[in-house]
Amino acid sequence: MKKLTVLGIFLAVFAISCEGPQGPAGFDGDALVGDTYEIDNVDFNEIDNTIAVQFNQDIVNGDAVLVYRLDGVDNNLDIWEPLPTTIFLEGTSYLQYRFNYTLADVEIIVESDNLNAISDDFMLNQVFRIVVLPSDLIGTVDTSNFSAVMTELGLQSNDIQTIDFNTLK
Repeated sequence: MKKLTVLGIFLAVFAISCEGPQGPAGFDGDALVGDTYEIDNVDFNEIDNTIAVQFNQDIVNGDAVLVYRLDGVDNNLDIWEPLPTTIFLEGTSYLQYRFNYTLADVEIIVESDNLNAISDDFMLNQVFRIVVLPSDLIGTVDTSNFSAVMTELGLQSNDIQTIDFNTLK
């Protein structure tokens, strides 16, 4: 009886493992995987509080886009702050940097209860880094740490595509 059961299981596995119809076609190779951009010289004001950056090519559906703002420099090391972030100013004022994205572009937005009152330190000559993170890496890396993201992607600073915002206008 045991031999018959083993034979039945073997035949069932053999029958199930037969080749089936061909699956759907994969990506054609034009999708962007794990890229990083630096956007320099970004100036915001009360009228133009949003910038849009087009990707060189569409990103893969399911990948994540991360945006970081250069918050300062300490001992010659850049301090990258992940967005969204809110800065509370004197009194009851606030400033918020946030972003949204599609498969083709990313928008970086600055908001406040009074953009006219915000210091130029927060509005002019801002620098942002945009990272496209493949979906299979999303749960494996601390996305609040720009250096960790770059290490996980295997990218160095010379791999970052620098874009002067003035050329996007």
